[in-house]
Amino acid sequence: MLLTLKNWLSAIETEPADPLYEFKLSGENKYLELAIDKYNHDLYHFLLTQSDSELAKDVCQKTWLTVVEKRQAYHTSQAPKAFLFKLARNALIDELRKQQRLSYTDSLEQHLPASDPGIASHQPLYNAILSLPLLQREAISLQLEGFSLQQIASITDTPQETIKTRLRYARAALKNVLGEDDE
Repeated sequence: MLLTLKNWLSAIETEPADPLYEFKLSGENKYLELAIDKYNHDLYHFLLTQSDSELAKDVCQKTWLTVVEKRQAYHTSQAPKAFLFKLARNALIDELRKQQRLSYTDSLEQHLPASDPGIASHQPLYNAILSLPLLQREAISLQLEGFSLQQIASITDTPQETIKTRLRYARAALKNVLGEDDE
């Protein structure tokens, strides 16, 4: 009876709070799969607000490959989601530089595909965010993903006061485009 209870309890595995840390320690693919399941949607959504869908998919995949290749570089002092977003942001910048499309003053011309599920109801907001300059769009997108000012500053390697300014300008532009009622 005791053996059966022990086997039953050991069969119930709880999901680790930080699958990236577990992946760093063990190298087991199950922890990588847990991290992908947990963070991939948010990561892709962020990249989609910064680029077109094909580039977002490519950069998302490159981010996960970087996690596999450099798993020992992960530090628990940073939230796993913030670590992934920083890797993705750097990979996106590298890719945009390769394509000679990086411009911090001009917004990139891009459109979300109308066939993406769940986007139609939020299309005016997405269009308004896409109309923002790149750095403002990046800051507001990270904030919408739930990152604090300190985490956004860390992800973008930018002072917090600069992030505050970008967010203020982004909110003002969004209010102007969407109107006061759509906050």
